[in-house]
Amino acid sequence: MERNLEQEIDELKNQLNEIKELLAQKVKEKPLEVGHIRKMGESNTFKNKSPEIKAILDRAENKCEESGGTGRITYVGIFSSGDRQSTWVSEEGNTDNLLELIETGIAEKVLKCIGNNDRLNILLSILRKPMTVAELVTNGGYGSTGQVYHHLKPLITADLITEDKHSEAKGKYVVQPHKVQGIIMLLAGISDMVDETYTKGDWDKAQKEQNEDVDE
Repeated sequence: MERNLEQEIDELKNQLNEIKELLAQKVKEKPLEVGHIRKMGESNTFKNKSPEIKAILDRAENKCEESGGTGRITYVGIFSSGDRQSTWVSEEGNTDNLLELIETGIAEKVLKCIGNNDRLNILLSILRKPMTVAELVTNGGYGSTGQVYHHLKPLITADLITEDKHSEAKGKYVVQPHKVQGIIMLLAGISDMVDETYTKGDWDKAQKEQNEDVDE
């Protein structure tokens, strides 16, 4: 019987294509190993980052490579309001510890505490300057001091705000200095969720817009 080579070749091609599809599917299905980050180096999305930022990213990547874990996070910040200033630096924080805040329920408790528009507005007012309950009633448009105290209580219990012991005027409330960083960084995280410019790696666009804001 005469062999049909053309037909056999076509069948082999079809079999190879099926094998490729199966392999591709297996690759998609294989999950990344938790606790392992590959060294990304120049392949990461921030193409035109400054030498300082590159050095920070390199240190974070090296730390992950050495000790494992899902990632590292570094941040610095400064916040000034009136005559008060907060400055913070946190380098190579372990993201596994951050994820545990969800597992332990701490994240839920914190978000429930401040996840109310009235409490957030009170926090905002006090962040801008120390205020008394009477001032909060006036500025926030509340009907009574009781309404303000109702929202102040959980904020005080969570150690987010306290009565200002250094103020000459009694009854003024301030945000705890050691909690300012957390509040600002939480807002920074929310900003990243809303504006994806940086998180999507569009560094050039973000830098351009930032420079335009400075020029204005």
